[in-house]
Amino acid sequence: MTEAVIKAEGLIRHYSVSGGMLRKPRTLRAVAGVDFELHAGKTLAVVGESGCGKSTLARMVAMIEAPTDGVLTLDGKPVLPTDWADLRQSVQIVFQDPYGSLNPRQRIGAILQEPLTINRPDLPKAEREARARKMLDMVGLRPEHYDRYPHMFSGGQRQRIAIARALMLDPKVLVLDEPVSALDLSIQSAILNLLTELQDRLQLAYLFISHDLSVVRHVAQDVIVMYLGRAVEVGSKQDVFEAPQHPYTRALLSATPSAEPNARRDRIKLAGELPSPLNIPQGCPFAPRCWKVKDKCRQELPALSGGAHRAACFFPEG
Repeated sequence: MTEAVIKAEGLIRHYSVSGGMLRKPRTLRAVAGVDFELHAGKTLAVVGESGCGKSTLARMVAMIEAPTDGVLTLDGKPVLPTDWADLRQSVQIVFQDPYGSLNPRQRIGAILQEPLTINRPDLPKAEREARARKMLDMVGLRPEHYDRYPHMFSGGQRQRIAIARALMLDPKVLVLDEPVSALDLSIQSAILNLLTELQDRLQLAYLFISHDLSVVRHVAQDVIVMYLGRAVEVGSKQDVFEAPQHPYTRALLSATPSAEPNARRDRIKLAGELPSPLNIPQGCPFAPRCWKVKDKCRQELPALSGGAHRAACFFPEG
């Protein structure tokens, strides 16, 4: 396998939360030690419930937020906050909301040129415009769209524009934070097909953040399942979907709609709510909701263990 474009080792992100008057600040543990690698032309999906730390992880990889601890390397070199201005050109992000991520006061041409204007000010205006028009065509939009405003486009078209803007600086990595969750199902497939085509054409590495396992099944090669800031299962798409080892992964898969009308599936309904990251339970964080819990689970934190397919569980499935 080729060398990783991005490698994360023990990424941690904590936030200090005010406890109010006369109370000490509390620590919110959003991401608690995540490791992964991103390779050119491949997609790594990060899945889990809302509040599991997926988007925080995405912001760290996109260099929007600095990790509290851990090491992030790009092309074998550690990523430092002092180098962010230069390194951000190699890692771009596409946000979930195509309606809120575009400036409504700017024409599409100006939106696409803006990354070049900021990061490559010496580039002639004519070349910036030529690149913007070429990128507009690459994402499947027409030349006359160049001078229009965002409100004149549908949600799917706006997401195409957001993808075009992310590609203007020729990045190596795209962080896709729920890129199709705000779109109609018929539009989702078109955007996913576009992303696949661009990846094959440009050999991009994708970090795909999603809570929709049916989408992940079609786009990813590898999967990380997160729960309360931790990776609880890691493996190839085939391993995770066909032979889940962690009870939480099994519960998520049981809730995924199937395209087979006659397919029989036993739905697993998790008891209780996702615990607060301000008050993570002792031992295994999933223990309060797990139907296989034993005393050991409430006392000790399981490590992510195994070979290529790993799970953080003392009593894994299968």
